[in-house]
Amino acid sequence: MEKDVIVRVKEGDKQAFEQLYNEYAEYAIRTAFAITKNSADASDAVQEAFIKVYRSIIFYDEEKPFKPWFYRILVNECNRITKCKSKVIPIDQYLDDHSIGSQRDDYKFEEYEELYAAIQGLKEINRIPIILKYLNNFSEKEIAEILDVNINTVKSRLFKGRERLKQALLKMKEGREKNGGKNF
Repeated sequence: MEKDVIVRVKEGDKQAFEQLYNEYAEYAIRTAFAITKNSADASDAVQEAFIKVYRSIIFYDEEKPFKPWFYRILVNECNRITKCKSKVIPIDQYLDDHSIGSQRDDYKFEEYEELYAAIQGLKEINRIPIILKYLNNFSEKEIAEILDVNINTVKSRLFKGRERLKQALLKMKEGREKNGGKNF
């Protein structure tokens, strides 16, 4: 079915592109949010990724799986936006500090708050493979294609990321126990 939709998109069928968008947008926004740590940046990254998909779909080989190709574009957009943002003064932090109604995240992660916090605390080099593997169920091979690195590099980053997650979660647990079970 996906192959048929992509062929129709290549032929200029806007409804087929809308179908493709609807199929990938929700997971794309979650992935982008996990990478950029910001709802607005995540939305921008997803929008830019779909624009790039639309403009370059003609070069896409429909014999290959679409999802890794799309996520490579998405991750690159997230990285581009994050890199640009690092050069800007963070106004969100100012607004939060001064209680001027800043918009909060649309996604609720209460169930996995500690895990989410630990993932967000990882360095990008480990965070992105962890997100792609466990949030989006990509294989190591697909992650290697998305990130344009060797599969062994992906395996190493996933291993180190899992180890760092374990350490962060243990520290959080110890902190809770020191504070009498209160979760901060």
